[in-house]
Amino acid sequence: MKVPVNWLKDYVDINVSPKDLADALTLSGSKVEEVIVTGDVVDNVVTGKIIKLEKHPEAERLSICQVDIGKDETIQIVTAATNMKEGDIVPTALHGSTLADGTKIKKGKLRGEVSNGMFCSEEELGIAGDEPVHGLMILPTETPIGKDIKEVVNMQKAIIDFEITSNRPDCLSIIGIARETAATLGKTYRLPNLNYKETCSDKIEGDIKVEVRDSLCRRYMAKGIKNIEIKPSPQWMQERLIEAGVRPINNIVDITNFVMIEMGQPMHAFDRREISSNIIVVERAYDGEKFTTLDGEERILDSSMLNIKDGDTTIGLAGIMGGLNSEVKEDTKEVIFECANFDGTNIRISSKKLALRTEASGKFEKDLDPNLTEMALARACALVEEIGAGEIMEGTIDIYPEKIESHILKVDSSWINKFLGINISKEDMKEYLERLDLKTSIENEDLVITVPTFRSDINIKEDVAEEIARIYGYNKVPSTIPSTQTEKAGKSHKQILSSKLVDTLIASGLNQAITYSFVSPKVFDKVLIKSDSALRKVVAIKNPLGEDYSIMRTTTIPSIMEALSRNYARNNEIVRLFEIGKIYLPKEDPKELPEERNILTIAMYGEADYYDIKGIVENVLVSLGIENAKFQRETNNDSYHPGKTASIVIKKEQAGVVGEIHPEVAENYEVEESCYIAEINLDVLFRYAKLDKKYIPLPKFPAVTRDLAVIVDENILVQDIEDIIKNQGGAILESAKLFDVYRGKQIPEGKKSIAYSFVYRGENKTLTDNEVNKVHDRILKALENKLGAELR
Repeated sequence: MKVPVNWLKDYVDINVSPKDLADALTLSGSKVEEVIVTGDVVDNVVTGKIIKLEKHPEAERLSICQVDIGKDETIQIVTAATNMKEGDIVPTALHGSTLADGTKIKKGKLRGEVSNGMFCSEEELGIAGDEPVHGLMILPTETPIGKDIKEVVNMQKAIIDFEITSNRPDCLSIIGIARETAATLGKTYRLPNLNYKETCSDKIEGDIKVEVRDSLCRRYMAKGIKNIEIKPSPQWMQERLIEAGVRPINNIVDITNFVMIEMGQPMHAFDRREISSNIIVVERAYDGEKFTTLDGEERILDSSMLNIKDGDTTIGLAGIMGGLNSEVKEDTKEVIFECANFDGTNIRISSKKLALRTEASGKFEKDLDPNLTEMALARACALVEEIGAGEIMEGTIDIYPEKIESHILKVDSSWINKFLGINISKEDMKEYLERLDLKTSIENEDLVITVPTFRSDINIKEDVAEEIARIYGYNKVPSTIPSTQTEKAGKSHKQILSSKLVDTLIASGLNQAITYSFVSPKVFDKVLIKSDSALRKVVAIKNPLGEDYSIMRTTTIPSIMEALSRNYARNNEIVRLFEIGKIYLPKEDPKELPEERNILTIAMYGEADYYDIKGIVENVLVSLGIENAKFQRETNNDSYHPGKTASIVIKKEQAGVVGEIHPEVAENYEVEESCYIAEINLDVLFRYAKLDKKYIPLPKFPAVTRDLAVIVDENILVQDIEDIIKNQGGAILESAKLFDVYRGKQIPEGKKSIAYSFVYRGENKTLTDNEVNKVHDRILKALENKLGAELR
């Protein structure tokens, strides 16, 4: 929002420079984007009177002027301008002068005639505004000669451009910024004139009716103005509007724009002749309705948009723009001032749908205070009377079904000091708050604050503390170290485990990946998840970026496969990735937050097989001190190859799955390599992790080794064999290592030979052959009885 400093000075006494004012407002919490100061650059330009004018003897389009610049000094200027005459007083740039755009003027010759400078237009002085300029600037005849142009023309103008946050709609006005300025500088501010007389005896209630048929209009006020003479608004009003970036149109329209900028409340003026039904109706449009707005564009409306209607005919888009059919014209004699309050969200949505953003919609969408309408309407009527634009009818239409009242907040002053880390008295706090129009009383140690309706952002004690801090001065608040209740510094147990996990994975040759937690519903089909799978029950995102990011993932396979696919498409031949992320499993009660399960995902392709990824998983288990983890055949997971996949079980609890991804899944992601993935529940892993290491002394007694080769059915799992070996080996079995799996001519079809190397060792003595043979035979018999194994 652009705020002219001269306009601001109408309501608060400012005794600092525009830059210092901007700095002070920034420190008190108002975000200043830019300070624009005009007039500083112009130098050595004076008022000069043309005492003689004649044509250039060598050029028809040039004139030679003798110019009186005061102090009994006359200079010669050669110009191509045509709108001047003898006796005119014009801005004259002398030798060595500077214009608004930085141009330096020096004396010279034009077609043989000396020119000691140049005459200036408004544009060259930087005061032209938005309208095109033709010819020189002609000053009034009473203008003194030889004066610095900056003393004659008000060129010292400053504009401060603010970024107003959405929670401070009260600052979208000159008055709102004046209030902030007064509070910042420790001064008082003045409201503009709101007093007027109803000089027309006709009553608006008998002239027109208003019906509000939708709660999206929270307040609607109307006032009638008769016997209007449409003409340009006064010069002072036009200057104010131009400074604020608004083009003057005529006195009535200018009044509505002036009030919108000054008070922050948009208004509209309807030509009374165009309200033929004598009733203004506020209701929604119908789907497909066509309406031409003031800018001449035809708009297609729908039933979500709030309209202002003349009976059944739309004459305005509520809070956005009026209609071409009811605009103020040159022969308008009577208008209806509309001053209303509309639901901000609806205005925002309607404005975006229509691709029509206006100054009014930009203010309404911030949710203005409904109580502001009364003050703004009074200000408009006062301006009508002040500039003689018309006669004000008696009475006011005011429909306000649910009045908003101020509310009370009670805050402990000692809590504010503790919260801010400062030490100021409750009396000072009261003063700071009252500077902001927050009426405050003191009850013991409490501040009792009456929060006005225009400060809808103040609802909790922290809001009050913020107001005190910014007026006290953020730069005065000392830096403090936050206090903590931590008894012991350092990483938590979970953080230590996570660090160790990452170190292990990186040491295993993997690179860490990070993928999105939200995915497309289509991924379930790509990874072959059945239609009745629980994994298809998802948490949907209310405001997704698009369908591809519309649900929270219940499995990490699609995310990591997307990463493998991207690498494969870029010709990376060998890829090793891991990700530590979450999956989101919804509860039965949709009101409950979903379960966020921590998942470690390992993925690879290129010069890899099942044993490579299984080895990495085993590295993870060993590094976390997890014992007795088992790998069991997994055939029910449709995303994996049924013959090359195992589930990971720790003490009968499912901890994850590892194996080759199903070839169809790899094909769906356009990867022509065998892909291997492990999904591991980190919550389970961390629950069984043990970081304590126990020292075991080197063995004192010699080991006894034995080999054992048995023939078993092809479907017998090595894990089942090892479980029997461990159970039967007892205390003296130190290790059993698989060293051969053989299928060949010497082995019957449907069978395989499994060979193990055993190490037996006694803890307290040297074992005898009989002791070892006894255990070894027990293992063999158990394998024969339970698995049908035959000694090879």
